Amino acid sequence: MTAPDANETTAAPMPVLFVSHGAPTLALDAGAGRDFAHAARALPRPRALVVLSAHWLDAPATIGTRTQRPLLYDFAGFPPELHRVRYDAPAATDLADDLQRRLPTLARADERPWDHGVWVPLVHMFPTADVPVLQLSVPYRWTPRQLFELGQRLAPLREQGVLLLASGGAVHNLRDLDWRGERAPPDWAVEFEGWLRDRLLAASIDDLVAFRERAPALRRAHPTDEHFLPLLVALGAAAGHGGAVTFPIEGWEYGSLSRLAVRWG
Repeated sequence: MTAPDANETTAAPMPVLFVSHGAPTLALDAGAGRDFAHAARALPRPRALVVLSAHWLDAPATIGTRTQRPLLYDFAGFPPELHRVRYDAPAATDLADDLQRRLPTLARADERPWDHGVWVPLVHMFPTADVPVLQLSVPYRWTPRQLFELGQRLAPLREQGVLLLASGGAVHNLRDLDWRGERAPPDWAVEFEGWLRDRLLAASIDDLVAFRERAPALRRAHPTDEHFLPLLVALGAAAGHGGAVTFPIEGWEYGSLSRLAVRWG
């Protein structure tokens, strides 16, 4: 990949996208994957992707592989077909170098492949695997405000045709899933997702950054909050750049697992 020219701008900033990537089996589910494909087709064509996944939490913020390598199958107990999924997109090597020049505090983990928070949504969003990919870790021990500020520092990439994709889960409580999918979403899940939608539509950054203190039913919706944290980076990248908030993917699976996706711009 040729790195985007620092002086080159697109007609409008690239949108920012947060997706709830669900269970790894999404990669094998063409029906559920259609929503992800539709969300991607509605985007301008990106030059490259910078992906932050809930499944890589190293601090400081760290750049992953700069070369194409086998995927990380970071799960157990799922069908063996998942271990045969491939996603052979090129690594965004030049973008990695450019990003580290811009943000010299970024660490490097050149051997770290893409985890399922990256490739599970991408097999549907960009199935031809022709958009270069760079993964950036979510610094789990950073404060929510620091994660928001990381997104702000990544925001200039939007002017160069780079899509920032945050991959996590709007409601993510694996202990309370209904694997048969027979139950309606419980009240606590609906309450938290409703609060999240309202705060996003109101552009209430302070409430979202203070989610640990202000969000209702938080510890049922997120017993651990690593699946929420990528959203804060996306929020920072979108802040101050205008553009409507929309929800290109909605609904529930396994009872209480939200499928909500958020698009800014």
